[in-house]
Amino acid sequence: MDDAQWPRDERPRERLLRHGAESLTDAELLAIFLRTGTAGQPVMALSRHLLSEFGGLRPLLTASVQRFCQVKGLGNAKFAQVQAAMEMARRVMDDPIRQGEPLRSPEDTRRYLSSRLAGHPHEVFAGLFLDNRHRVIRYEPLFRGTIDGAAVYPREVVRQALEHNAAAVIFAHNHPSGVAEPSQADISLTKRLTDALGLMDIRVLDHIVIGHGEQVSLAERGLI
Repeated sequence: MDDAQWPRDERPRERLLRHGAESLTDAELLAIFLRTGTAGQPVMALSRHLLSEFGGLRPLLTASVQRFCQVKGLGNAKFAQVQAAMEMARRVMDDPIRQGEPLRSPEDTRRYLSSRLAGHPHEVFAGLFLDNRHRVIRYEPLFRGTIDGAAVYPREVVRQALEHNAAAVIFAHNHPSGVAEPSQADISLTKRLTDALGLMDIRVLDHIVIGHGEQVSLAERGLI
């Protein structure tokens, strides 16, 4: 059944306006975004098919252009729409953290780093460089790895921190598995980086591990 044939109260758009976006399923939200189905496949059927094909909303929205456009019913135009929507969401999330402004709260910092790292299919290790008043100098992805790890070189991290004239840094990396629990290797790396940067009087304030919908702070666990 296509959207126009549904009882008005059951149409995704009507339900969103009446009850709010949070009341909709992933398939219904995707149907609103897609707007139309394909020949022989109404929009809700297409939405469910895409979620099944990609394994959920996150893998669909973070798929590469090649993977995205392989699926019937999608293409470059839809991919551009997805990327624009994702970037708008990132900018809204980034709003509390602007270059030259002090960090407002740990929650804002975690949300910012999560918006930058959570969608990657491979591991990315990044640094948020700060001045001595904890104002943001720059966010920098430092190393990119595979699905289960990234090689991080302390000498290069120190070089970047000195280049940015940073007084402090917050590290973050994602776990593509979605599980935010830090590994022993994460803890050991944090200590090595803390020691190396400490020689330059640069403080490591935190190292945040990003999963799917969760973040773990090593500082809050007393590991820094």
